[in-house]
Amino acid sequence: MRGGQNAAWFAVPVRWYLGALFVGACLHKIAVPASFALDIATYDILPLVAINVVAIGLPWIELIAGVMLIAGWRVRAASLILAGMMLVFLVALCIALARGLDMSCGCFASQGAEDDPISRLTVFRDLVWLGLCLFVSTFDRGLVGFDGWLGRRDS
Repeated sequence: MRGGQNAAWFAVPVRWYLGALFVGACLHKIAVPASFALDIATYDILPLVAINVVAIGLPWIELIAGVMLIAGWRVRAASLILAGMMLVFLVALCIALARGLDMSCGCFASQGAEDDPISRLTVFRDLVWLGLCLFVSTFDRGLVGFDGWLGRRDS
């Protein structure tokens, strides 16, 4: 029981970190959607008709889920949404690496491949973030935030 309680307390700063990470990641994408659309198009996975929809919608999902994590509201739902996004991105990243594409991941402010190239390190970093999302989803007990104040755990 004690280990579970420790994990629940450790989940709080992890959740805040993830929330800040995704809020920070979405700001440039929201401000400059055309640049993010170009990043998405570079992966050459989505049909052209879907690129603008994804470029406009995805950052807002990142923002909302990130704010939910910071606020401690519907933490499980928010962390699972972000975990799903990380999983999809990891698949796209692995496909791009397998194709030998020389590009930036497009995770934060758009940078050229020379400034922020995709690599195995990018895959490892994103696997860690995926694991942290799953950790929060599993162990956050609403100790700090709206879920705790509302007495809700199954968010």
